[in-house]
Amino acid sequence: MEGLPFLPGNSFRDPTKGKYHRAHTLSYRNGIATQKRPEIGIGGDALNYNNLSAAEIDELANFDPTLTYGQAKQAPPEDFLPGHVAWDKKVLRYYAYFKQTVHESPNEYYRVRPVDIYYYLEDDSIAVNEPHVENSGIPQGKLIKRQRLPKNDQGDNWHWKDINVGMNIVFYGKSFHIIGLDKFTRDFMESEGLEVNAPESLPKDPYIEKRIQATALKTYQSPSSFDKTRQFLELDRKVLRFYCIWDDRDSMFGEMRAFIVHFYLVDDTLEVREVHTANDGRDPFPVLIGRSKVPKDRHDVPTSYPAVVMELSNNEVKEYFTPKDFVIGCTVSLYGRRFLIYDCDNFTKSFYYHNFGVTEFNTVDVKDYVKDLPKMEIPPFNNMGSLEDSLQSCLSLVPQPPKKDFIKMLENDHKVLRFEAVMESMKPEDAGRRFIISYRLADDMMTIYEPPVRNSGIIGGKFLERTRVAKPRCDPDNLEYYGPQDMYIGALIEVFSHRFRIVSADEYVLKYMEDHSSKFPERTIQSLRDTVGATMKAKETIKGGPMKVKREPGDLENLVKQVRAQLKKIAITDKTRVDEMFLRYNSDRTGYIDANNMRDLCHRLQLPIDDDVLNCLVAECTADPEGKISLEDFRRFVESS
Repeated sequence: MEGLPFLPGNSFRDPTKGKYHRAHTLSYRNGIATQKRPEIGIGGDALNYNNLSAAEIDELANFDPTLTYGQAKQAPPEDFLPGHVAWDKKVLRYYAYFKQTVHESPNEYYRVRPVDIYYYLEDDSIAVNEPHVENSGIPQGKLIKRQRLPKNDQGDNWHWKDINVGMNIVFYGKSFHIIGLDKFTRDFMESEGLEVNAPESLPKDPYIEKRIQATALKTYQSPSSFDKTRQFLELDRKVLRFYCIWDDRDSMFGEMRAFIVHFYLVDDTLEVREVHTANDGRDPFPVLIGRSKVPKDRHDVPTSYPAVVMELSNNEVKEYFTPKDFVIGCTVSLYGRRFLIYDCDNFTKSFYYHNFGVTEFNTVDVKDYVKDLPKMEIPPFNNMGSLEDSLQSCLSLVPQPPKKDFIKMLENDHKVLRFEAVMESMKPEDAGRRFIISYRLADDMMTIYEPPVRNSGIIGGKFLERTRVAKPRCDPDNLEYYGPQDMYIGALIEVFSHRFRIVSADEYVLKYMEDHSSKFPERTIQSLRDTVGATMKAKETIKGGPMKVKREPGDLENLVKQVRAQLKKIAITDKTRVDEMFLRYNSDRTGYIDANNMRDLCHRLQLPIDDDVLNCLVAECTADPEGKISLEDFRRFVESS
């Protein structure tokens, strides 16, 4: 419809329009007439500004009305309004207070007196008025009549620009603190470009609060029927236990010490007991505070009490400790000692749940509070000698030789595992050098020997003395040494910056690892089987059928007697070794060993371990059908003739 020509019959009336008034452009703000530009046209349509084209705007810019209409008439001057007319009946109101000191009164030290400060914009005069308070006993009303108040000695007067919320103003030597203002004053100051501070609250008058409490409705509570006799009958032998620590670090040589507080419900008494630990260096005096009723503050007594000649009694003590005063995580002061309660027992938790409704008992971790005893620090290893020898000089003033495992030395005596290795080096003259690595099972020491090779230019012989070889790049304070489990075929062993590659081993090494397969990884055993086992099979030659030795009558009994005789020799020389041999195999502490353990024991002692001999030994040791042998049965079998 907007594009149709404005001709009769082409105009239409909008049925949604019902208001055709013109928007007003005059308004009042703070009593002053202001003019605003209309934003809505007739009928509520939005006014579009600058609908003129650029050519029309340029024409209007160059248009001079004086050329067409002549010189414009000068507007008449505005009417002059004096200040007493423009600012008549316009007053700024501030809320303030001042403190009045009260002398020679035991009930009050000062009073808080609120006032209203009126600032008259007409002539910059100020009046201070104190609102009337009922039954105050103070003459109230106008404190300062309306007048201009001097600001300083130079003749300046107070102006409304000098007053704001939160500041102190002085009128004739009396200081007033501004805490707020009314809405008209706030709007006026903001319209003039001043930033008004946030309002403050009026402080309470202690004397007025005391009077309000005195006139308040009083409530009374009837005495409880829980007397001493009922307390004895129901709470006898019921004790609350609290775990706490005494913080004595403020005093010289003070520390955190653990204590237990027992609170006896039968008579509301308590005692404090010290928790002693081994080697704490303190005398065994367990009771720190004997059982008695402990006051909360024994010094809270009247000043007129003759404490020099008399002891405190129940009449002087105002309040004693009760179960309500003991809360987990809080600190209580018992005779000047600070005790931090960090836990309690289950009965105490049940008592607090049924009587006080407490459901959460958050235990306080006191590990950081308690000071641990100083421990001896081992200095770092200086790589001089062995680690065990250097450690002995730190443990005692006179170094002692390191302790050895004699059981292990006796069981593995003359047992040596030999491996063949090749040196790996960047030097061409060291390529192809072959060595024999001997590992002693008795003391876990290693020896390296180089067989002499004729016309090689290298003197063979002993390459490394008997010593324990640590793994490279390990912690010096916790050294890890090479063992048989690390010497598989293809393993690289680094000995004091020399690298050796394991290429072969003795047949005894394979047999030993297969007999003790639980102590070695399967990868190590399988690598020996693939190399050493294949060599053993290649050497075997079958010249006939399998040969079996037939036992004569009585041979089995003789073998059992010889085994028992060998075991009896051990019992005669060292009886404790019998128990040690049994306990070595009783690792799960069931009190029994089985036939497999007896087989391993006979193998370690180099005794015959045929199946028929082993069955006879087990049958003579025990009558258990499952073959379980107890320590007493083992002792009786070994020590009997």
